[in-house]
Amino acid sequence: VQLQASGGGLVQAGGSLKLSCSTSGQTFRGYKVAWFRQAPGKERAFVAAFVYGGGDTLYTNSVKGRFFISRDNAKNMVYLQMNSMKPEDTAVYSCAVGRPPFGLWTDAAAWNYWGQGTLVTVSS
Repeated sequence: VQLQASGGGLVQAGGSLKLSCSTSGQTFRGYKVAWFRQAPGKERAFVAAFVYGGGDTLYTNSVKGRFFISRDNAKNMVYLQMNSMKPEDTAVYSCAVGRPPFGLWTDAAAWNYWGQGTLVTVSS
């Protein structure tokens, strides 16, 4: 599965961005999808994912109520809407696809396929 994340850029604190994740030649159907991010000097961290059967969502606490993951199966796209952004949201955001074991959705090592990330910079 080849993935590509896009939509990153520079935004002021309090602003919004919408990231997109697309596949080439394959469908997301049957896979769970997640967003992770890696801030400068830090390890890759979980942001959001579709979990359980694929219809439920999970968010890391720091983005709950601000970020929203969604998918359009017809277009084979997954999105991350980011609102009320903060400087600490600055990171390279990547989408991941796979079938992680139950309960390991926040573990980057449990995801099988990764796309090239997109840089998000939030200025204060």
